[in-house]
Amino acid sequence: MASSTTAGGHCLFLALLLLSSSAYGQLSTSFYDLSCPTLQSIVRSVVSDAINADRRMGASLVRLFFHDCFVQGCDASILLDDVPGSFVGEKTAFPNANSVRGYDVINNIKSQVEASCPGVVSCADIVALAARDGTFLLNGPNWAVPLGRRDSTTASLSQANSDLPPFAASLSTLITMFANKGLSAQDMTALSGAHTVGSTQCQVYRGRIYNDTNINPQFAKLRQGDCPATQGVNDTVLAPLDVQSGLTFDNAYYGDLLKNKGLLHSDQELYNGGSQDALTKKYASNGAAFFADYVTAMIKMGNISPLTGTDGQIRTNCGAVNVN
Repeated sequence: MASSTTAGGHCLFLALLLLSSSAYGQLSTSFYDLSCPTLQSIVRSVVSDAINADRRMGASLVRLFFHDCFVQGCDASILLDDVPGSFVGEKTAFPNANSVRGYDVINNIKSQVEASCPGVVSCADIVALAARDGTFLLNGPNWAVPLGRRDSTTASLSQANSDLPPFAASLSTLITMFANKGLSAQDMTALSGAHTVGSTQCQVYRGRIYNDTNINPQFAKLRQGDCPATQGVNDTVLAPLDVQSGLTFDNAYYGDLLKNKGLLHSDQELYNGGSQDALTKKYASNGAAFFADYVTAMIKMGNISPLTGTDGQIRTNCGAVNVN
């Protein structure tokens, strides 16, 4: 079911934008208004070009933001490259390796921003803005992003392996892992709606389509056609996370769950006789409610342990710590 926007929905989004236009914690939506007034237009232009070249990139940029914020907070630690013998980043962690995309898009944005406003804008804020634009340019909601984050000089491979929710997680595990980051069960369910866009690999959803019983038989058979049970065969074949409209940001993902067509085990856990069933039904029938809660949750997630003030640094190169 695709989402529809009513006059009431427009008023709700306007209210959200007005609420988010002021300071949020230590961050502020007007942080770069004077120091880098071209920032937002640069980000949107680069992200638009990237999505025009590969529509999946919108979803990838949202995921990049999520995987950054859940490890050390929203500090661009995920962007740091390994330095043999001296520094280990997060890119090779199990949830990230050969999976997270969008690094080149962020680097492209950073190079253009540096040309316009050198030494001013953090990579962490660029990731946050790119996630917003990745959502909006796929027909999702728009919002004012609180800014003012600074970049970390550290990364944590161990946290990336332990703190990012696994695709086979149970509902109770998901709720706990999000709660550990200050996010509610409602935030978790709304943020999961980002799976209305994007794809994932056969090796990720194989267990779901062959082992789970709470799956639509026809849907399982469809996915099994490209993803054989044998591990190592067609591991990287992609399937859309949202079977109805996998390249448009809408509420169809929740409609899939009501039909037991969630591609990941962790997706279907949102509608499997548990505490999130009622909210999943609500989002499936009310796209405006989903959009509103998604915006709230994205802003809240973006405020996980940001480095501000004199903490951290403004990296010149998003993939490397500045050398003094």
